[in-house]
Amino acid sequence: METLQYVLISTVITGICATAVMDSWSAIRKSLLGIAPPNYAMVGRWLAYMPQGQFRHNAIGAAPAKPAEASIGWLAHYLTGIAYAGLLLAWQGAAWIRESTLGPALLVGIATVAAPFLLMQPGMGAGIAASRTPAPNQARRQSLLNHGVFGIGLYLGGWLTHFLIH
Repeated sequence: METLQYVLISTVITGICATAVMDSWSAIRKSLLGIAPPNYAMVGRWLAYMPQGQFRHNAIGAAPAKPAEASIGWLAHYLTGIAYAGLLLAWQGAAWIRESTLGPALLVGIATVAAPFLLMQPGMGAGIAASRTPAPNQARRQSLLNHGVFGIGLYLGGWLTHFLIH
């Protein structure tokens, strides 16, 4: 049985690595294909309105800016990645870190696209699965691809975690 400390450290390292892989992919995609990376300041703005009871916007970009929204958004982005790594380890067990496999990590990564499709995009005014955007199918493909890359990042993060901790 693994200690709680081992599980927590593994979760944090794996989640940060997976999120960094996703962000690296976004930077590569921007330089090679000209596709803008996600704007996490808008996520921060959305979250910053929640304590006031506002959970849905018609267009988050039209809402007045909030203090520290970029920092809030980036922090939420990385904490979410850590939480998803926690889901992977809760499902697969901490032993997965010792023998990381791509299948479960990729499955969790792709499944996490449910959050933007069903929660974030509707809450920020883009509709369910980006249905209110100018090119919904392109936005959906990019979200699926980004979350697939996040799944690959979970796998690489698991491998790195094992290397660092053992």
